[in-house]
Amino acid sequence: MHARQDGAMEPVTGEDGVLRCLWAGGPGPMRDYHDREWGVPVRGEAAYLERLTLEAFQSGLSWSTILAKRPAFRTAFHDFDAEAIAAFTEEDHARLMTDVGIVRNRLKISATITNARATVALREAEGLEALILSHAPTGPLDHTATTSPESVALSKALKKRGFVFVGPTTMYALMQAIGLFDPHLPGCFRHGK
Repeated sequence: MHARQDGAMEPVTGEDGVLRCLWAGGPGPMRDYHDREWGVPVRGEAAYLERLTLEAFQSGLSWSTILAKRPAFRTAFHDFDAEAIAAFTEEDHARLMTDVGIVRNRLKISATITNARATVALREAEGLEALILSHAPTGPLDHTATTSPESVALSKALKKRGFVFVGPTTMYALMQAIGLFDPHLPGCFRHGK
C-alpha cells in the first residue's frame, strides 16, 4: 500500500511509467481491466445485471479470479439476459454447479437466478439501470471507504425489490466498477476521464 502520512492513497508507477491505482500497477488482466473498464459507465440491463452478478460472485474471492472466469460466466448465464436466467430450473442450477468454468457456489448461483427474476419484475417500474443510477454519489469521495450512504441506500432499495447478495460493500464496488463516480486515485492516468 502506498499511503502518505496523512492517510491519503497514492497511485503507483508501473514498469511502463504510467501512474495507476494501487491494485493495477503490474501488467496483466487486472491492469487491463483497470485501464479499459473500471470506472467506465455501462448501458443496458444486461450490462448492469452482469456487473451486479460478478460483484456478488467476487465476495470472498479475488477480482482476478472473477476476471479469469468472466467468459465462462457470460456463457453460463446467457450473456446476462435476465429473461433467460429467470427461466432457469433446478436442472439448470444443478448443471451450473458442475460447470468448472465458473465459481460453483450454490448460494451465489441461486442469487443470480433470483436477481434475474427481480430484474424482470423491476421492468414494470423504473428498471434496474434507472434504479442503480438514481443512487449515484454526489458528495466528496473517500478512496479508502468500502461503503457510502448511497451504497447503503442502493442495497436497501434492491433488497426491498427482491434482490439478494447486494450488501452495501458489494454495491459500493459496483458503483466504482460502473463509473457512478470516479473511483481512480488522484494522479492515476484514468482519474477524471
